[in-house]
Amino acid sequence: MKLVSTRALAAGLALATLSTPLVAQDSNTVMEPEYEAENDPFIWLEETRSDRSLDWVRGENDKTENALQTDPRFEELKAEALAIYNAKDRIPGVGFTPYGMVNFWQDESNPKGILRRTTLDSWRTDEPEWETILDIDKLAAEEGKEWVYGGMSCLPPAGTKCMVYLSDGGKDARVAREFDIETLSFVDGGFELPESQGGASWVDEDTLLISRDFGEDTVTDSFYPFTTRLWKRGQSIEEAEEIFRGEKSDVSSGAYLLRDGEATVHARMAYRGVSFHEREYFVEHEGEWLKLDLPKKANPYAIIDGHMLFSTDVDWETDGITFPADSIVAANLEAWKADPNGAQKVLVWAPGERQTKRGATTTKNSLYVNLLDNVRGKVLKFDYSDGGWAWIEIDLPENATVGIAASSDETDEIMFTSTDFLTPGTWFYAADGVTPEAVKESPTRFDSAGMEIEQFEAVSKDGTKIPYFIVKPEGMVLDGSTPTLLTGYGGFQVPRLPGYLGSTGKLWLERGGAYVLGNMRGGGEFGPDWHQTAIRENKQRTWDDFIAIGDDLVARGFTSPDHLGIQGGSQGGLLVGTAFTQRPDLFNAAIVQIPLFDMLRYHLIGRGASWIGEYGDPRIPEQREWIEGYSPYQQLTEDKDFPRIYYVTSTADDRTHPSHGRKAAARMAANGQDYLYYEDMQGGHSGGVDNDQRAKLQAMQWVYLMQQLMDGGETSGEISGGDSGGD
Repeated sequence: MKLVSTRALAAGLALATLSTPLVAQDSNTVMEPEYEAENDPFIWLEETRSDRSLDWVRGENDKTENALQTDPRFEELKAEALAIYNAKDRIPGVGFTPYGMVNFWQDESNPKGILRRTTLDSWRTDEPEWETILDIDKLAAEEGKEWVYGGMSCLPPAGTKCMVYLSDGGKDARVAREFDIETLSFVDGGFELPESQGGASWVDEDTLLISRDFGEDTVTDSFYPFTTRLWKRGQSIEEAEEIFRGEKSDVSSGAYLLRDGEATVHARMAYRGVSFHEREYFVEHEGEWLKLDLPKKANPYAIIDGHMLFSTDVDWETDGITFPADSIVAANLEAWKADPNGAQKVLVWAPGERQTKRGATTTKNSLYVNLLDNVRGKVLKFDYSDGGWAWIEIDLPENATVGIAASSDETDEIMFTSTDFLTPGTWFYAADGVTPEAVKESPTRFDSAGMEIEQFEAVSKDGTKIPYFIVKPEGMVLDGSTPTLLTGYGGFQVPRLPGYLGSTGKLWLERGGAYVLGNMRGGGEFGPDWHQTAIRENKQRTWDDFIAIGDDLVARGFTSPDHLGIQGGSQGGLLVGTAFTQRPDLFNAAIVQIPLFDMLRYHLIGRGASWIGEYGDPRIPEQREWIEGYSPYQQLTEDKDFPRIYYVTSTADDRTHPSHGRKAAARMAANGQDYLYYEDMQGGHSGGVDNDQRAKLQAMQWVYLMQQLMDGGETSGEISGGDSGGD
């Protein structure tokens, strides 16, 4: 059984066009949503695909391509990036299934990708023999769609009946179709779901649990489903029985089956996402939905060795015991099923100082937890024996980012990965679940000779020490002349960790640049408190931490404002926006990718309503005051001297929505300020849909950074700008 923690789901939903007022989250006065629109001359750019908006986008794209793609370095950079993305010697990541080791692969011959399988023995060779399960390029050509593969869910234990998810152009919303692994084809007349958020899970071979947009009053204000239906083969969707309903004010709600590793169903479960970071859980007990007595920041975690495991992000007091935040708690499964709120709980594990859980998975007999220990990776194996819980640490490389790559429900087989900034990924296989053997090593993609990794701490505005990594030339002269890219995220309890720099190493480090990764509060590097201390009214702490790292880099002589650039996407795009608007003197380049930017209207754009738990509600005066202090869009005033900013968005991004970047660029144009704007007309929140487009986007960004940080920021003198006026 692969239960996913609330934190993992949050990462999937994290960064996100609403047209209806929202329900207030407290008793404070709620302002009408039109308040800011009346004063926004660029509100028309929130219309995703209007002729006027798309004409503006095409004009901006032409200017940006002219500024970046005509640079003599562009073609070389794109070719280098594409060679890495399409390399035949990449490790084909796989997952264990009852029908083989499955991999999704994209290259120049299969730009949209193929889903394929092989055996474990074959995968371990240098030249595995693959069988194609589904060819996405062929399907897209046959159906005239820009299909992007979105995964599939299969009925355990055999796993041969599956629902395949497909996105048109990379949107989060997907269609789902029944697929037969035995015949390697879609099922004629089988289950098929139209485009929507939500998913489907198998009850048996003729029954699904489905959470979708079923029409009126079935999606939340964040556009996620809040009802679940039991859909039997032969029924129309309208005939399917509704078994659970949350509230329209929820972020999302749904029901699912609680299965163990042998696919035995133990209960029906349901949840209500009452805010982005809070959930209420229910179990069907004696014919009714019983609300579980859990903190709103705790969740079911796994079933292992006859026990139900829970995880909590806050201190949890129950039965006279206080379980600390970020711990794992267990109850006997049969006792829990008999009395879900009365079963005795015991502690399985609690974190040490600067430790936090990153994720977990199970094999047939054990639980594996991926830890961060001062931003370094470890994996622990948990088992219940002799009346108690015991754990051992898996022998994996130290001082690296280690992870759990794949695990089997049918056996104790498991795979791990290890990497750092300068070391390509290595895959480890453990047949017994305990003794990992290195089985595949990724080739190097750049020359790391003479480069080193160091970790430092910056002191934030309130005195908190904020760690960051820097990858730089060994013995670098500390005269402030090194072109340096600083990046980070700092939100939603999502950690940013060292990983092989591949294309960044080839396109940037080899050309003399340095790379910095910040671990600001708001992220998940040091557990729930590291996140919760920098949300809502305290969100400015994240921005302060990032700026403190920039100041520290300058103070140590690693770089200088003329040579310091910043980059981030999604919440990271908001991070970059706050940094350059609050400290335009500190940076000479800023790449703002798929950002949140207009924080006074974010709850009305894309899926912004789901993130009120992270940022607050701008319709409530007290909370608006927090947000207005940093909202980057409103800080783009004529009296500030900004560097040339580069905004990157996607037309198909139905999560954060391209209007955030569009409006920022239009406002800078109206102010007579220099900027670049590029909108990927395909691809969603995650970027280009194929390797060629990804390489193009990468090359454009590195050209921009070289122009700003290596060439002294010289441009043609022409300020980008299209139709920037209001109606």
